[in-house]
Amino acid sequence: MTYWIAALLLTIVNAFSVTLNLLMLPGNWIMVGALCIFLLVAGEPEAGPDWITVLVVAALAVSGEIAEMFTGSATAARAGATRRSMILSLVGSFVLGIAGTFIPIPVIGTVIGTAVGAVVGAALGSFVGAWLGETWAGTESSQRIEISQAAMTGRLLGMVIKLTLGAAIFVIQLVSLFQ
Repeated sequence: MTYWIAALLLTIVNAFSVTLNLLMLPGNWIMVGALCIFLLVAGEPEAGPDWITVLVVAALAVSGEIAEMFTGSATAARAGATRRSMILSLVGSFVLGIAGTFIPIPVIGTVIGTAVGAVVGAALGSFVGAWLGETWAGTESSQRIEISQAAMTGRLLGMVIKLTLGAAIFVIQLVSLFQ
């Protein structure tokens, strides 16, 4: 009985945690931590998740963080960005992503509006950071915009990859509960 109560709580925490990725919060790591707590509380049953499962989902969480952090810079670098603009792109994405969570969007609703604000803020921040870095470096206008668009596109791609890996972590943990 304790196993199934803990499994239900794990599933609820994990479902909530997947959505935290949209807010640029560590939802994948919360799922990894929740699985560790689950194993400590429920013990190691004969079936279900084990510490190997923890290692697998931790590896996915690391991959998601790497993808989210560096995809924007990598795509900007391919477009010819300077190191300065890649760093400013990361900083801008972080700052405006957080700022975007505080912009209320009444029609959409508080939770969804916060997520949309965070995503739009992160993308815009990536664009602005890269644009400022390239302006500082004296890059011509057309190339500056191209590099900034690449940084923004890469940032959005990184967020999608992290969210997808978060969904995979959720599914792996859910399926492992019934094995």
